[in-house]
Amino acid sequence: MPPIHRSAVHPSAAVDAGPFAAAVEGGGRLDTVGGGEPLRVAVLGSTGSIGTSTLDVIACSGGRLAPFLLAANRSVGRLLEQARACRPRWVVVVDPAAAADIGAAALPAGTSLAVGPDALDDLVQSAEVDRVVSAIVGAAGLRSTWAALTAGKTVALANKETLVMAGPLAIRLAERTGGRILPVDSEHSAIHQALRAGSPDEVLRIVLTASGGPFRTRPRETLAQATPQEALKHPTWSMGPKITIDSATMMNKALELIEARWLFGLPAAKLAVLVHPQSIVHSMVEFVDGSVIAQLSPPDMRLPIQYALSHPHRTAGPARRFDFGRATTLEFEPPDPERFPAVRLGHEAADRGGTCGAVLNAANEQAVGGFLEGRLRFTDIAEVCARVLDEHPFQPDPSLDEVRRLDAWARQEVVKWASA
Repeated sequence: MPPIHRSAVHPSAAVDAGPFAAAVEGGGRLDTVGGGEPLRVAVLGSTGSIGTSTLDVIACSGGRLAPFLLAANRSVGRLLEQARACRPRWVVVVDPAAAADIGAAALPAGTSLAVGPDALDDLVQSAEVDRVVSAIVGAAGLRSTWAALTAGKTVALANKETLVMAGPLAIRLAERTGGRILPVDSEHSAIHQALRAGSPDEVLRIVLTASGGPFRTRPRETLAQATPQEALKHPTWSMGPKITIDSATMMNKALELIEARWLFGLPAAKLAVLVHPQSIVHSMVEFVDGSVIAQLSPPDMRLPIQYALSHPHRTAGPARRFDFGRATTLEFEPPDPERFPAVRLGHEAADRGGTCGAVLNAANEQAVGGFLEGRLRFTDIAEVCARVLDEHPFQPDPSLDEVRRLDAWARQEVVKWASA
């Protein structure tokens, strides 16, 4: 991705435009969040934690935002509840088998049902969609995100796998079509905001913060015996099981390093990770003069979601606020490389590029599933990911088909390793 466009960061920055930056340039109905007709939002993965928070933001927007489409894979009961509550124009069930028992009476008046991934692709490309929230978990979210960018949509991206697996391809696609990418991850949203304090050539490094998860202080020698139930007890965030395990291993930071590499167009040498247990400082940008600009807020995903949906405006919303009447302590520490070997894998993959991100992501998804099912130990997750990453047939500039092929290859390698 080219450096961030000047209007996304600072008036003095003379650099080329990219899909991340172009979101501030208007086009379509992007500015109507400040007044006029509501922005029509497609929420992909509406029944997950990001999706439900997105609907909360829409409900509290005072009519500035409107749900046009809600999509889920199999969680039909929850999806229908959401449809009755907010009455979108469309609901999409991606898994046809899950949609088989839905009768016409299940949907509210004015809401239509569509079924299957092809239908979802068609609807996200509709002229009636102003902004797409991509919140489908894992590699499965790549397809619909790709469809939205192909149509030149503004995508509020919570599905980090799109950029981890196919970052350069997605960036080039958005540049060709006029698509726009706005980050929803709290860390990348924080960076997006902090970067506005200076120009790209003034950035010394980006620092992604990490809570350290539930095992930050647990004796390292006991981690191999950690259970899924223990790993799922996150100290500050409420998230789905996969991302919660990623937080425990800090593989989420590994993937976020790769994502930041492509989203902000910075080399891996300018990306760092710092453990911050309070989850209040969501990330920081250090500039060449020594200034460090950080974005702070209580841990509440509704804030970065709203920022992506209302950008370039700021509006009041439902996110929690600081209580400045209470004393607050902020702690920072470097990640322990022996406790969190996944961070090193993220640096390596971000530096090398090519197929490394897709292989690391696929191996991790498969390994996390194996851990949750009791087939792998907690410490096996990073170990098997490292082995698959080292042994994969690296390609420096893969096609999307090659990315998908190596995604499948990496998953099978984890299965074979777990069965050995």
